[in-house]
Amino acid sequence: MDRSEKQELVDRLHKTFQTAGLVVVTQQIGLTVSEVTDLRRRMRDVGAGFKVTKNRLARLALAGTAYEHLDQLFRGPTAIAFSADPVAAAKIAVAFAKSNDKLTITGGSLAGQVLDLAAVQALATLPSLDELRGKILGVLQAPASRIASILQAPGSQVARVLQAHADAGAARDEAA
Repeated sequence: MDRSEKQELVDRLHKTFQTAGLVVVTQQIGLTVSEVTDLRRRMRDVGAGFKVTKNRLARLALAGTAYEHLDQLFRGPTAIAFSADPVAAAKIAVAFAKSNDKLTITGGSLAGQVLDLAAVQALATLPSLDELRGKILGVLQAPASRIASILQAPGSQVARVLQAHADAGAARDEAA
């Protein structure tokens, strides 16, 4: 890899760090090509990414980003999981690490906060941004359906009262 290729890689990593909402740093020792491909596919499915990095180049790319404080985590065979969603990359990385001991999570960062392994695992248990949007939409729609049923109720009650009066009047007329 010549100097211009290295600079291009640093620039791409720098853009990744600037746009990511979450970065999870992992150690990956002995992952096969098919395992890495599977992990990348899972990440892509949720809008996240996974990239094996060269530590020195990654540290250069961190400069001037909100993730500068992660430079001490780039030791050994390192890869990063990243996503704009503050939960997506953590969910997939933690799930994959549980099923494959060749991937170890060393830490991460969310909105300038350094996350240790426990914090990344806790973050992975939270609902994703899309799940939260769905829940909020459900909460917002529930009152509207309740209001519609409440508004319909008085009309049907009035109709039942009128029908009862009409039936009572018809019964009186028949009795007389």
